[in-house]
Amino acid sequence: MTLESTPDSVVSETTIVPGDEWWRSAVIYQIYPRSFADSTGDGVGDLPGITKRLPALAQLGVDAIWLSPFFRSPQKDAGYDVSDYTDVDPLFGTLDDFDRLLETAHSLGLRVIADMVPNHTSDQHRWFQEALAAPEGSPERDRYMFRDGKGPNGDLPPNNWESVFGGSMWDRVTNPDGTPGQWYLHIFDKSQPDLNWENPWVREQFFGILRFWLDRGVDGFRVDVAHGMIKKAGLPDYTPPAEGASMGGTGTSAVDEDDSVPSIAEADTVLAPLIGDPEPAPEPPYWGQEGVHDIWRGWHEVLAEYEGDRVLCAEAWVDPLEKVALWVRPDEMSQAFNFAYMFTDWKASALKRVITESIDAFGGVGAPATWVLSNHDVVRHASRLALTADSPQGAGIGPLSPGKPDPVLGLRRARAATSLMLALPGSAYLYQGEELGLPEDMELPDDARQDPTWFRTNGEKYGRDGCRVPIPWESDKPAYGFNASGKSWLPQPKDWAPFARDAQEGIPGSTLSLYTDALRLRREHGLGTGALSWEPGYGKKVVAFRNGDVLVLTNLGKVAVELPVGDILLSSEEITGGALPTDTTVWIQL
Repeated sequence: MTLESTPDSVVSETTIVPGDEWWRSAVIYQIYPRSFADSTGDGVGDLPGITKRLPALAQLGVDAIWLSPFFRSPQKDAGYDVSDYTDVDPLFGTLDDFDRLLETAHSLGLRVIADMVPNHTSDQHRWFQEALAAPEGSPERDRYMFRDGKGPNGDLPPNNWESVFGGSMWDRVTNPDGTPGQWYLHIFDKSQPDLNWENPWVREQFFGILRFWLDRGVDGFRVDVAHGMIKKAGLPDYTPPAEGASMGGTGTSAVDEDDSVPSIAEADTVLAPLIGDPEPAPEPPYWGQEGVHDIWRGWHEVLAEYEGDRVLCAEAWVDPLEKVALWVRPDEMSQAFNFAYMFTDWKASALKRVITESIDAFGGVGAPATWVLSNHDVVRHASRLALTADSPQGAGIGPLSPGKPDPVLGLRRARAATSLMLALPGSAYLYQGEELGLPEDMELPDDARQDPTWFRTNGEKYGRDGCRVPIPWESDKPAYGFNASGKSWLPQPKDWAPFARDAQEGIPGSTLSLYTDALRLRREHGLGTGALSWEPGYGKKVVAFRNGDVLVLTNLGKVAVELPVGDILLSSEEITGGALPTDTTVWIQL
């Protein structure tokens, strides 16, 4: 059923019957190419390395892989600064290597999703170099966000916007004759100029880029900064709220709800007054503008030209969930990352509410709810769930961070959280290494860091390197089997041998075995295509629901909870004496 476009403030009330596309219930595994597997020994992961390790992912039981950018790039932001969208960076291999990876993945039953970066290019991209060489007001300049500066001589930036990576969002160019020129906008690093998506030429170029990869056989795209591209008319000044302010929408405060948990349909009216959300902060004028939806309708039409249910997944950092759902209306994208769920506090009341809101919001437009706990931009959830201090997204944690996590508690909660997540209906995303229980690397030396955030904030924020360290495959090999040389673009911790895949494979109770069993049982019991109903009677500190024939219980309290009679299919920790321990999830077939 086709849903007509609706205004941003309104989610259509039309009843939408979901389809049976593979991505609606898929478990998708994110590969960060430079940190997955290195075939050459240069210390950086590559496409042949990924291809060699794909059987391990098929054995794990995921449905698809998502590759973070492997396009040609100066690598100033780990590939998110693209200089050629239709070629593979030599650091990672060649187009032939990509084709072999794709063929191997498909032969193993794995679909392949590529990471597309449309908000900005590298400053080394031919388009930007042509813009610099062209005069002000030229068609080449109009590909990007060039503006005159303020002040008598244009010495001040066009507005007060601050880059996500720190510092001004504007940089001034020098004209060919050596005089100061216009300013260009860069939401992220100055090496990543923003494209002008109001320009039809830019839109047409990306239609061609999408078709280039679709013709090669990719199964879809994860879209970086899918809430960006369009900026508010006039580019008005904007002062962001204080760091750490609430995202709004999804409350996570520890408020005890009544023991009888409402149905999905009832939850909005019953739970909302109990949480007491603060008002969400005003949307920045460079995020979530109405015009982005026209872009995604165009991309949707391109993918519809191809067979095989190609997928578009939005990285859209907007709030509340009802607004995120606007990215996945039937004529736009397929999925959107559920960041509200990712950052929900480890509290039963908060988890029950965000699950309810997610299913309602995404289901209201006929899209699957998505679930995710870790990725390449956030502190790994095996550490994040045990932090005792705030860690704003992208800031990272390091040697001097307050509230460092207890690693034992962090892993226990991570196992419970993942076991809960994989029992939910919809689609789930895993980040490489989480199936091994990897924590955040908090002890990286300063001279090894490479994230632009570290440099642009003069070391005030550690950035994202701690979750990007190359993962361990073999406990007694150089670089833990990441390669044969022992080199590693970020140093690996000396105590990671127990996390290596070969140290966990086939070992009952290991985190790898837990993930493998959960993915198998998820398929066998149809949990991804199931329906959730809350189960009352287990107390205020327990998340309890049914999905099909499986009862799922997660105990977030301090007291063990008596279990009902039934066959235990899965437990994140050992169950003894008929009671569910704290920070533990169990699946029971009744």
